[in-house]
Amino acid sequence: MDRAPGMSVRLRLALSYAGFLMVAGALLLAAVWLFLLRYVPERALLVSSDTLTHGVFPVRSGLLRAFAPSAAAVLVFLLVFGLLGGWVLAGHMLAPLSRITDATRRATDGSLSHRIRLPGREDEFRELADAFDTMLARIETHVAEQQRFVANASHELRTPLAISKALLDVARTDPGRDTGELLDRLHAVNTRAIDLTEALLLLSRAEQRSFTREPVDLSLVAEEATETLLPLAEKHGVTIETGGDIAPTSGSQALLLQLTVNLVHNAIVHNLPDRGAVRVSTGVRPRTVVLTVENTGEKLAPRLVPTLTEPFQRGTERVRTDHAGVGLGLAIARTITHAHDGTLTLTPRAAGGLRVTVELPAAAPRTGPEGT
Repeated sequence: MDRAPGMSVRLRLALSYAGFLMVAGALLLAAVWLFLLRYVPERALLVSSDTLTHGVFPVRSGLLRAFAPSAAAVLVFLLVFGLLGGWVLAGHMLAPLSRITDATRRATDGSLSHRIRLPGREDEFRELADAFDTMLARIETHVAEQQRFVANASHELRTPLAISKALLDVARTDPGRDTGELLDRLHAVNTRAIDLTEALLLLSRAEQRSFTREPVDLSLVAEEATETLLPLAEKHGVTIETGGDIAPTSGSQALLLQLTVNLVHNAIVHNLPDRGAVRVSTGVRPRTVVLTVENTGEKLAPRLVPTLTEPFQRGTERVRTDHAGVGLGLAIARTITHAHDGTLTLTPRAAGGLRVTVELPAAAPRTGPEGT
């Protein structure tokens, strides 16, 4: 709906300043006038010649005729001075707001790299500008991550489709080819595509936080995840050790289980080729609970570790394994952690391998008969 144009804030502030100054001046003139009236008679005084009093004694009517033009001139001066001064002061006061508005327009046009960087002392406008700069930085980072994610997802999804097309083209040109091998390869390619699609859906669900919170014990989740992946660990010759304390938190049981499964699966697959080990533990801190998954393995470069939680970030040796996954394991774990208001930290172990620490808010203690 179209809105009728109105007065600018600067003009309204200028009028307000001028109006306030006019009222203050009028009150001051009225106070002076009332003060003078106390000592000015309404009628002329008769003074005898033998008194010591000499001079002219004005009456109220004469004083009013002399005072009114001067008072009117003062009020006109205050009006003009108030308008001009108010206009200048309002422009100076609203200058930071103009910079914020300009930055907002640039962001609306798609320029997220611009920052206000408002100078000066800390005040309401400075706080607003700093908050806006922080918001722009986060949005720019999020948009860049989304664009990179979409590009990587498109590439990952295009790869199995291209392989399927190539296999079908080969089968069409060579009717005598063994169909059993073709079906096995098509099945493997389609399975990978389905796993990737499900991982993308899970990642989207975690980002949207579309889940119901309920009490969850991370120690029980860790036990369930390790039991589920125990056959995979035995196949890779990896031993799993679990331990720790009861770690109550709140969130989605299914998502936290998926988080733990992803971390344990990653620790099993990316381990030593022989006699590898994985340790899963839980703990309690003053206000948080902690899930730690660490494994043995090759030494990791410190610069490489922060990139492991990016979607589709896998080393070359990971891609060649039959359990390489879809490159979203740690990315999903990080997203689930953030959706539960927690933090996920990756730390390379000095002896080789990786330590992943998930810290989540602890559940509020129960009160009442059932909680005692």
